[in-house]
Amino acid sequence: MYKSYFKRTIDFIGALTGLLLLSPLFLIVTVGLYFANQGKPFFFQNRPGKNGNLFKIIKFKTMNDKKDTNGNLLSDAIRLTKIGSFVRKTSLDELPQLLNVIKGDMSLIGPRPLLPQYLPLYNAFQNRRHEVKPGITGWAQVNGRNAISWNQKFAYDVWYVDHMSFGLDIKIIFKTLLKVVKSDGISSTESVTMEVFKGN
Repeated sequence: MYKSYFKRTIDFIGALTGLLLLSPLFLIVTVGLYFANQGKPFFFQNRPGKNGNLFKIIKFKTMNDKKDTNGNLLSDAIRLTKIGSFVRKTSLDELPQLLNVIKGDMSLIGPRPLLPQYLPLYNAFQNRRHEVKPGITGWAQVNGRNAISWNQKFAYDVWYVDHMSFGLDIKIIFKTLLKVVKSDGISSTESVTMEVFKGN
């Protein structure tokens, strides 16, 4: 009942309320990133949603588009702006995804939407993470986020699919808030972003 009906209602009301309450902060970050990224405060990218169907995710753009002499983008660490670093550290880069939740592409809680090129690399077990809508935060995020391995992350995602409930979602929300305050598990030790998934 919760998965089929109430979750979507809670998602819509929660995302709309959150967007209204955080609108002043949303505006400040947008203006700051507008100047830091040469007029491009937002980042748009195709991501797989429920059943692997693609949608366009919205995030705050934390890295600029600087390239080397050959026209290749510089490393993530070099392109990460000062305000972008703060936005990422505080997880404010995820804030625009409230619009994805309102639209219905995402849920507040669920497996994080990854890159489309990973779709053919999943095994049958890992692909089960697409049985539900992706979320702004999820069970894997409150149990390590980018600091854990891909196998651990997928195991947490599928566990959530099998145990989804209102009580679990509330638990994840509170654990997410605690993680944000502590800036825990934002990235792996090797890089600014999670390493590329190369399959099994």
